Amino acid sequence: MELIVQQRKVYESFGLRIASEIELPELLPGKPQEPDWADIDIRLEDLEQVWREHEVPGDYYAFLPDRLLFYVPDIAIFSVSGGREIRVSPLPGSGETARRLYVLGTCMGTILIQRKTLPLHGSAVLIDGRAYAIVGDSGAGKSTLAKAFVERGHLLLSDDVIAVSQAGPDGRPIVQPAYPQQKLWQQSLDSFGLDRRSFDPLYETKYAVPVRSGFCADPVPLAGVFELAKSEEGEIELAPYTGLEPLPILRMHTFRQFLIPQLGGDTWHFGAIARLASHIPVYRLRRPAGPTFTAYELVDRIHAAVSGS
Repeated sequence: MELIVQQRKVYESFGLRIASEIELPELLPGKPQEPDWADIDIRLEDLEQVWREHEVPGDYYAFLPDRLLFYVPDIAIFSVSGGREIRVSPLPGSGETARRLYVLGTCMGTILIQRKTLPLHGSAVLIDGRAYAIVGDSGAGKSTLAKAFVERGHLLLSDDVIAVSQAGPDGRPIVQPAYPQQKLWQQSLDSFGLDRRSFDPLYETKYAVPVRSGFCADPVPLAGVFELAKSEEGEIELAPYTGLEPLPILRMHTFRQFLIPQLGGDTWHFGAIARLASHIPVYRLRRPAGPTFTAYELVDRIHAAVSGS
């Protein structure tokens, strides 16, 4: 496979400086320094041979010492190593948008795990100067709720992958900003009165929604986590988890948590979520599963819960 080497561009995201041969227009541009000073190096590379040598029949992942290989049919083969290097081997006919989804998703999540930065799966917003994470399973409505916060004048810190470092005073958690974009389903766009034709499609009926003036580009202390899920009950439910209850919640909603044992990160991860639970509250948030749009009601309930805390 012939690869055309591109000039690297420099970006900043997740508290890291990124030099990439692949254009990543979602990210904020980095400061003008030499690309070799970057924390993360992204390049094109032919990985077909190394994948054939290490692939496991029926599996899309291969784990090597300090390196993860994974194969996405019709899109690319990816390699992530050392908490610093991402290599991308495009497959014939694949599009740049699809490849970027995996670079900024699974690849970045793996990089954060390798660097021992906790990646939560969800969205993070700024409320009264502090960050709050909204985590949950796919389809729970995390991005829709974050969009409702943005519509109410709050700032977005991250969507999909939340990078949490324990770099604050006394090891307190800090959210490192990701990039000014959300991924929203057409149903959510309709609820906010947005025309899907104004946005680039990502896959199926999900769209890239820029957050131009509602993004916070600075690290912010994390003050709480809300686990959002659907409920068959007709009312919104909000209550804090107590005792040891937050630990399985934080493990479950770590981005690509199934990779952690394979990457040798079990001990680190348990320590990270235990420290997180010791510093901040974790809430159980349930919304009605029906078609009624409740995002703004959820915003009000969350705001009431954290005000003055």
